[in-house]
Amino acid sequence: MDAIIMGPPGVGKGTQATDLAAHMGVPHIATGDLFRDAAQRGTPLGREAQGYMERGELVPDALTIALLLDRLNESDAATGALLDGFPRTLAQAEALDQALAERGRFVGRALYLTAPRAVLVERLAGRWLCRVCQTPYHETFSPPRTPGECDRCGGELYQRADDRRETIERRLDVYLEQTLPVVEYYRARGVLVEVNGDQDIAAVQQALRLAVDGDAVARA
Repeated sequence: MDAIIMGPPGVGKGTQATDLAAHMGVPHIATGDLFRDAAQRGTPLGREAQGYMERGELVPDALTIALLLDRLNESDAATGALLDGFPRTLAQAEALDQALAERGRFVGRALYLTAPRAVLVERLAGRWLCRVCQTPYHETFSPPRTPGECDRCGGELYQRADDRRETIERRLDVYLEQTLPVVEYYRARGVLVEVNGDQDIAAVQQALRLAVDGDAVARA
C-alpha cells in the first residue's frame, strides 16, 4: 500500500515515519532525501533537480513526481511506500494521484498527525544549541543545568533564527494554508486518518500502526 504521512512542524512526524515504514515493510521516501540521493547518483532527473536547488528555487511538481515514480520503480517499493513531505499542496495531491493511477497504484492511507498550536510552538521555540559543540537543548524537555550555558563544554547557548517564536508562527501559518486543502482532499476520498500527536511517542506509534493495518477510524 502507498501511504502518506503529514503533519505540521513540531508534531513529531520525523520521529514516527521510520518506525511506521518498517512496520509496513515499505521504504520511507522523504522528498528532501530523494532530491539529494538522485543528485549524488548523477541521474538525469537528479541533475535537473540539483540545478533548481543550487539556485535556491523550489523543484517543480512535475519533476518531483517524476523522481518519486522513478524511486517507486525500485524493487523495495514494488508493494508500496510511505511518502513524507509530498504532496504539500492540492495541485500536488491531484497530480500524484493521477500519476499513481496510471501505474495501477493509489494512496491507501493519508495519515495526518495533529497537535494544538500552542504545543507545536512550545516544542519548536524552546530549542537551543551550544555555539561551541552544537549540543542541543530544550527549555522544557532537556534544559541545561545552568541557563544559557552548555553542560558539556560550558559554551554559550543560542537560538537559530528559524527556531524563534515569530518565525515558528509564520511557518505554521504557511503550512496550514497550504496543507489543509490536501487534508480535505484525502478526507473526501475516505483515506484520511487523523492521529493525535500530543501524546507520548509509543501511543502515537500504536495509533499510526492501527491506521495502516486497517483501523481507519483510529483516532488515538
